Amino acid sequence: MARYTGPKHKLCRAEGVALCGSPKCPVIRKNAAPPGQHGAKGRKKLSEYGIQLREKQKVKRMYGILERQFKKYYQLASSKKSATGQTLLEILENRLDNAVYRLNLAKSRPQARQLVSHGHVLVNGKKVTISSYNVKIGDVISLSAKAANLNFIKKLQEETKDAKLPSWLAKKATVGKVVARPKRDEQDLAINESLIVEYYSR
Repeated sequence: MARYTGPKHKLCRAEGVALCGSPKCPVIRKNAAPPGQHGAKGRKKLSEYGIQLREKQKVKRMYGILERQFKKYYQLASSKKSATGQTLLEILENRLDNAVYRLNLAKSRPQARQLVSHGHVLVNGKKVTISSYNVKIGDVISLSAKAANLNFIKKLQEETKDAKLPSWLAKKATVGKVVARPKRDEQDLAINESLIVEYYSR
């Protein structure tokens, strides 16, 4: 599937969020300016549509999804009886690359996506190379023996051994399990999903 391969920090600065997951991201540094030669200087105040668009772009880039697939996710969420915005976020959280990231088996979603696409992630004992694979309650997610022995994976497991996981996931060593549906209050609270619903409802 197609993916964005341009400058990562440019997107972070545009959205004002450290989408890359790097602790050295320019956004984390004090007074990081938006992209462009003049930064925020001379920029017009965003319209209501502009605010909605920026929120949609932020979430899309946060999960590493292109426009066509993101729109399909929204259409799927809007077809459900539950709240569209929350259902959309639940669909995004249930992506395999995100589950690998939430289980602290990767430092960032892009790294998790790479692990999946390179065949290092197993679901219920079977290799899955599709990052957008939808994990379900009861699914067991693990790393291949080769990946589990990689130095950066070992180091990450040591660094995150006491880290708290979302309640919808359980983990032992490099093996995780989906035990419930993702909860909204355990997701990124900087996301305003209602703006995305308003954007697509125009």
